[in-house]
Amino acid sequence: MSLIETSRFISLVLRHKPSAAGITLDCHGWADVNELIAGVAKRHPIDMRLLEKIVENDGKGRYSFSEDKTKIRANQGHSVDVDVELEELTPPDVLYHGTAEKYIGSILKSGLVPKSRLYVHLSRDTETAIKVGKRHGSPVVLAIDAKAMSEDGAVFYISKNGVFLTKEVPPRYLKPISTEK
Repeated sequence: MSLIETSRFISLVLRHKPSAAGITLDCHGWADVNELIAGVAKRHPIDMRLLEKIVENDGKGRYSFSEDKTKIRANQGHSVDVDVELEELTPPDVLYHGTAEKYIGSILKSGLVPKSRLYVHLSRDTETAIKVGKRHGSPVVLAIDAKAMSEDGAVFYISKNGVFLTKEVPPRYLKPISTEK
């Protein structure tokens, strides 16, 4: 088993399906580290040293330990109903969302909705949005008029790893932009 496969399984457990490792999350998304290790070890070889390596080397900053490292949680991206104690923050004037070309018609009609997740994920820069869009096909970047949304009462949060989150983005705040350099 590779480190990537183990990390993906941990992401599944901490964001979507704790039962896959036989654990539970508390109301703030925290899991007991020893229980997580025991649950993950049934499918992937893991110990505390490897878990720390996964958390430290995750380029997207998906996970956080509690100060004493007895608990761990995913920072955002949950489909299970947890409150990860997000910080409410006034967004920059413009944020970005990456998607695939095949979804753009539907998005421009209905807006951005979280689907199975709790929030829509937005980035500060087009580079991140392009990377996200490429995961799903030919990328399209949408500029979000976050300033207008905020002025109209939308609430924005920021996760521990710098991702902006909001409940939805209505179509009137979206504008496709060129991704060509």
